[in-house]
Amino acid sequence: MNQQDFSFIHKYFMAEKQESLLFILLGISALVLSVIFFFFIRTNPSFFKGAAIPLFVLGLLMAIVGYTVYARSDQQRMDTAYKMGLDPVGFVKNEEGPRMKTVMTNFVIIRYAEIVLLLAGLGLFIYFRTALPFLSTKALFWKGFGLTLAIMALLALSADSFAEKRGRVYEKQIRTLIKS
Repeated sequence: MNQQDFSFIHKYFMAEKQESLLFILLGISALVLSVIFFFFIRTNPSFFKGAAIPLFVLGLLMAIVGYTVYARSDQQRMDTAYKMGLDPVGFVKNEEGPRMKTVMTNFVIIRYAEIVLLLAGLGLFIYFRTALPFLSTKALFWKGFGLTLAIMALLALSADSFAEKRGRVYEKQIRTLIKS
């Protein structure tokens, strides 16, 4: 009987789980920082209140997504390895292949959304960059908002690019099972 090596499945899901911990850590750090910025920073409060909003919203999103992926990774890894062992070709054609196609499509959508957020943040920061503290608290608010939005979007874009690359490798590996 021909026995195939499915260790790539375990490697993929373990790496996904490890990266989800990074998202959880970034998300929680952003949430804590947003609270500090919003409630405790007294110097230049408009700038930091503006910065607190994208920290909170994107930090919450990162923490939720990270936890969701972390919580499901082990079960998904075991289910996938089991089903792959029973019927590799059928499982890839009917379940894992279509799932990964959706995952990879979602990465493209997420990438464009993160790029839009990054550009919007940079645009706000550049537009309001010359605001002096005594001239406009509104301008400082948007300057802080824009800078933080750009930084958070860049962090998410960077982390997701690694996940997308890993997904491409995994998708290629499962597709080879259909051809063999």
